[in-house]
Amino acid sequence: MYTDPIADFLTRVRNAIAAGHRVVEIPASNLKKEMTKILFDQGYILSYQFNDNKVQGSIKIALKYDRETKESVIRKIQRISTPGLRKYVGSTEMPRVLNGLGIAIVSTSKGVMTNKKARLEKVGGEVLCYVY
Repeated sequence: MYTDPIADFLTRVRNAIAAGHRVVEIPASNLKKEMTKILFDQGYILSYQFNDNKVQGSIKIALKYDRETKESVIRKIQRISTPGLRKYVGSTEMPRVLNGLGIAIVSTSKGVMTNKKARLEKVGGEVLCYVY
């Protein structure tokens, strides 16, 4: 059993990118599903599929690579708020990742969303990770 499932999710994606894999399979949870949907909507992954055939289920993520350079679209994916040190921000001090080029995934009272959407809806929350 691992203590930080979000860090496990990010590490599996990071390792799959480093190894050059096309698809990565991750144990599912509702929070991981929402994070996957955000990564897809923002164009960081090619596609995803939720398999709920087992007790926990799984998420299959097709990673996105540049056609010419064969580099991953995700340059860096970094965990911010950890179980040992939670990082909460208000709507006014929402972080800007790479001067607006990247996204921060934020868990708010209105659900999981990007930092830009949270700023528009004027809600704060826990900063889960940065992606760029």
